[in-house]
Amino acid sequence: MASPKLFGVEIPFVHHLGFELVRMEGGASELKFAPKPEHLNSFQVTHGGAVMTLLDVTMATAARSVDLEIGVVTIEMKTSFMRPCVGVLTGKGRLMHRTRSMAFTEATIYDADDIACAHATGTFKYVPRKQAAISTD
Repeated sequence: MASPKLFGVEIPFVHHLGFELVRMEGGASELKFAPKPEHLNSFQVTHGGAVMTLLDVTMATAARSVDLEIGVVTIEMKTSFMRPCVGVLTGKGRLMHRTRSMAFTEATIYDADDIACAHATGTFKYVPRKQAAISTD
């Protein structure tokens, strides 16, 4: 698993799930996710919540790829599940349009056979990151 610092920030939930950052540049992103048994549903395929999280992070990463100093928060997300997501998953995201304060994105998740299994569009708000408090001790 890649270091969460590769995302530019520490993201505990992403680290917990084990997402691996493959690409984050020029309005594009690619992530890998090898679901563990605890990420599966009762049909033994990746749980929809885990798939939606992968879509969300893939889109957010694409939005941030043009400026690593700024953060994003999800405003809205529409998800379509097209088929069961099985095996190692690949998320590919794209920043479709950006304004000063908003990012419009899309992402597709591909299963282990490189077949699209889920797709989402999302809107993100760019937010400045707070500077870490400096200790005077």
